Parts: sequence; structure tokens; C-alpha cells
Amino acid sequence: MPVEFLGIAGTNPASEVTPRTGGALDLEYTAKLARAHEDNGWDRILFAYHSGSPDPSQVAAYVAGKTERINLVVAHRPNVAYPTLTAKTFATLDHLSGGRFEVHVITGGSTADQAAEGDFLGKDERYERTREFIQILKQAWTSEQRFDFTGKHYQFEQFVADIKPLQQPRPRISFGGSSAAAYAVGAVEADIFALWGEPLAGTREQLATIDAEAAKAGRPDRPVIQIAFRPILAPTEELAWAKAESILGRIKEVQAGGGAARGRYRDPRKTPENAGSQRLLKAVEAGDRHDRALWMAPTGLTGGGGNSTALVGTPETVAAALLDYYDLGVRIFSARGYDIYDDAIDFGRYVIPLVREEVAHREHTSRRGLAS
Repeated sequence: MPVEFLGIAGTNPASEVTPRTGGALDLEYTAKLARAHEDNGWDRILFAYHSGSPDPSQVAAYVAGKTERINLVVAHRPNVAYPTLTAKTFATLDHLSGGRFEVHVITGGSTADQAAEGDFLGKDERYERTREFIQILKQAWTSEQRFDFTGKHYQFEQFVADIKPLQQPRPRISFGGSSAAAYAVGAVEADIFALWGEPLAGTREQLATIDAEAAKAGRPDRPVIQIAFRPILAPTEELAWAKAESILGRIKEVQAGGGAARGRYRDPRKTPENAGSQRLLKAVEAGDRHDRALWMAPTGLTGGGGNSTALVGTPETVAAALLDYYDLGVRIFSARGYDIYDDAIDFGRYVIPLVREEVAHREHTSRRGLAS
């Protein structure tokens, strides 16, 4: 399959290096950022979820009216709405967007943030619920007949949705996680399995586990693999690394001033609960720099805070680093810069074309070009 690129659908300009000065939902900025992705070669943008964030489904519906091509990936937690209602909501959004909707199902890596919305299940139980939730979504989107469901977390009788997604047979479902429970669910149920950007060796290890879980369940192929990075670009290697160090300083300034709080970024002094962050911090112990261009100093500074590993260098270096992961089997690259709007434009203009050109070259000639 061709390579794809996923950006972020931010609702305000704040990031780890930029304190938020206005409200949570700046509609003018939201539309501008979405169009910046659409106009610069991106395929998809993610509407993220947090217990206190603007509702991503409604923001995606707004953006659907401001864009024409880009796919809208809505993050959703199973605890916040019953799956039959969710199936109808998302089928409606698929129609509103002209068939450009996808869903990213979040099981939940923070007990505190789950509890903020009344969810007190343990992690393994949350993954069990996620499995049932995805199974119901699939059936609700495709079944023309009424059906029953009897699970541990959901039970209902004789449901059928009058509205089905515009996409056939249904929109794609993505999922992420790095625990044993996550592998067992995502390798079987997800269309796309999302990982955070680890060193190549760690990524290779995770892919082997996903393959094993898929095979155990009798699935003939693995989910499409997605991986996330923070690109730091400059015209030369020296300038790129100087920019990286500057970003590290800006993160420290924002942390010292409390500007990145707002309940969004985790406390770096606390050990993270989720396995993905724990894996990242273990890689940090081996050093800040890995492989061709992977830089993990921000990961250590933010306590393994999710998408925090960077690729640093010229566009050619960063493109080559992404192709190293492509060689492992990754087919979707999630990228979000620290200066979100400007970096979305730069990455789209200078990195995406290089990766696409190289992938096309390999498919046509079965030989490497750029990455060699």
C-alpha cells in the first residue's frame, strides 16, 4: 500500500514550547491549521481527545466544511458513549465529510484522566471493553439485520442502524498501545495499529509481537502500522541540532512557567502508567540519540509524555530516517512539530515529497534510491 501521513488537528496554537494564551477552541486557527495540512500533501489529521478538551467529533464536523480532501481521524474513548450511539454519530459524520471520516479508539493510559469522566475500570478491563466496542462498531456499520450483543461490558438486543457510513464497507478503525493486553486487542480488531516512535530495534520487537498475536487469532495479515514522531527540520545538520537544543530550552521555560499545564501534559516527575511511555523512558536510559536521526531528550524531559520522540536533521535526513521505518513495515507516519502550524507546512513541503518519491521509486524498480 502507499505511504500515508497523519498530522494533528489542533484547536489552538499551544504546544510544549508555546503556552496557551486564549481559549481551548480557536475556530479560525483550527480551520487554518487543517487547510495547511490539506494544502501541503498530508493525507489525514487527528482530532485528539482529553477529558477536558473540545469535543473532537464536533470539531471534525466543523473542519469537514472547511476542507475538501483530507481525512478526519477522530479520537474516541469507549467510556464516554454507548457504542450503538457512537456508531450512528460517526456514520453521520462520515456523510457530513463526504466519506472522509476515520476513528482512533483510545483505551486510556491515565487512570486519573479516565476517572475525570467517571471511568474507574482497571487497564486490562478497559482493553476488554475496547475489544467489545470495536466489534460492535464494525457490526453496526455493516449489518442490515437487527442483532444482539452480549458481552462483559455491553449488552443489547435487536439493534440496527438506519444510517450506515458513506464509505464501504466501513471507515477504518485505528488503535494504539504497547502492553500485552493492547497487542492482544489491536492485532486482532484494528485496521491500523499506532505506535510511538521508538528506536528501530524496539519498533522491530513490537511488530514481531503484533504479528504473533495476529497469527494466534488466525488473522492472515497484520494491521497497517502507524508510527509517530516530532520532526525538527533545518537546512543543515548543524542548524537542525541547534534548533533541537533551542526547543529543549523552550520546553523547560514553559514547564517552569506552568504554561503547559491546563491538564494536558503529564507530570514528568511521576512514573507513567502506560506501557508505551515506560518503553520510551527505557530507551532514554540508553541515550538521547539513536539510529539515523532519533532524538529522545524531549521524551526524558516530559517523562515519556506520549508522542515526544523527535527526528532531527535536514529534510533529506529525516526522510531517510522515516524510510528506515518503512523498511520495517510502517506505512503511516504521524508527525507533529513543536511550532505546529509552521512545522506542518515545512514537513509537508520538504519531507513528504521526498518519502513519496522514494517509495514510488522502490515500487517501480525494486531498488533503493534516497535511503541508500
